[in-house]
Amino acid sequence: MFTKFETKSNRVKGLTFHPKRPWILASLHSGVIQLWDYRMGTLIDRFDEHEGPVRGVHFHNSQPLFVSGVVDIPPFIGRSQLKSDLMLCDDYKIKVWNHKTHRCLFTLLGHLDYIRTVQFHHENPWIVSASDDQTIRIWNWQSRTCISVNPAIDFYFRESLRLLLYHQYSLYH
Repeated sequence: MFTKFETKSNRVKGLTFHPKRPWILASLHSGVIQLWDYRMGTLIDRFDEHEGPVRGVHFHNSQPLFVSGVVDIPPFIGRSQLKSDLMLCDDYKIKVWNHKTHRCLFTLLGHLDYIRTVQFHHENPWIVSASDDQTIRIWNWQSRTCISVNPAIDFYFRESLRLLLYHQYSLYH
C-alpha cells in the first residue's frame, strides 16, 4: 500500500510512525508538524507553535506524547539574518507535546546548535537528542531535566548515539 501525502512545505525533515495507530508524524522545514492517518490518507491534525524548521519528531511508546526538536527563529531576527545571528540566541528547543490535548506540555533547553534528532527511550522516562553542538544529551522527561551530556565521538552521530544508548542502558540494568 502506497499513499501520497501532499503539503505546502519545501522539505520534510523528520518522520515517525505511531506504535499502535495508523499514524505518521511529519516534521516540516516550515515549522509545522503534521499528523496523518496513512490508511485514510488524511491530515488529522497540525501543530504549529514552532517558528523554525522542525528537524525531528518521535512518538512515545505508550503515552499520548510526542517530542520535537527544533531551531526556533526568534521574532526579532529576519530570515536573511538567520545564520549569523541565531548562533547568539541559544534558542534551540526540544518540545514535548500531548497529541490528545493538542498542547505543548513543556520545553527542554540546553543544546547550543541545531538539534538533529530526538527520540523517546522505549522503557525509561528518557529522551535522547543529538545536536550540531556535537553533544548527545539524555533528558528525563518526567522531571524535565538533563541527566547526561556526552560529547559525540565524531560528527556522525548515528554510531555515537548507538554506543551511548548501549552504555547508558547497561549502567541502569
